[in-house]
Amino acid sequence: MIQIFHVTKHYDRRPALTDINLQIEKGEFVLLMGPSGAGKTTLLKLLYCATSLDEGQILIQGRNVARLKSSDVPYLRRTMGVVFQDFKLLSKKSVYENVALPLLVQGLPTFETRRKVMEALKAVGVEHRKESRPTMLSAGEQQRVCIARSIVNSPIILLADEPTGNMDASLAREIVDLFKTINARGTTVLVATHNRQVIEQVGRRVITLDQGKVVSDEGRGL
Repeated sequence: MIQIFHVTKHYDRRPALTDINLQIEKGEFVLLMGPSGAGKTTLLKLLYCATSLDEGQILIQGRNVARLKSSDVPYLRRTMGVVFQDFKLLSKKSVYENVALPLLVQGLPTFETRRKVMEALKAVGVEHRKESRPTMLSAGEQQRVCIARSIVNSPIILLADEPTGNMDASLAREIVDLFKTINARGTTVLVATHNRQVIEQVGRRVITLDQGKVVSDEGRGL
């Protein structure tokens, strides 16, 4: 599913990732652990082509990400869902419109867009907020909307960057349960976190980064 070979990335000559080698199988739920600045966000950005690598190769379903033409990147991203820590919701759009955006970009018919959006909203429990603006929602509701937007395309890969970073323990557990449900349906899930409670709740493979290097890879194959 995801193969990473000798990947190195620098920012202004400062190494963000150094000689990363990883393989993530289809259907896995993998946690990226590490302190701030360990390289977790950079690794996720490389996977969805928000930045480019300096050395090495990344293969996603056999496709070499580094060799993709810029015109092919949107097609790769359509196979992925991305959940950001800071939500990145459009404040002037309704919940429905925010979740529908990936489908509108693809030009899906209105009836199909509505079906998919409502299914995604129901899956995360915020269908009753579909007409609300993001500013009217709690942090937990906003994160649920982000998750709905990330799964509305039925992605094969879901990437999440510190999705519980600004939440209390109870709400964080609810969000993690949503990811577990999504994973149980066959989606490969990769979550970056520094929260030990999330690690314990998921109980799956944990890859630990420190100063841009993989320092441990525990629980593979569970």
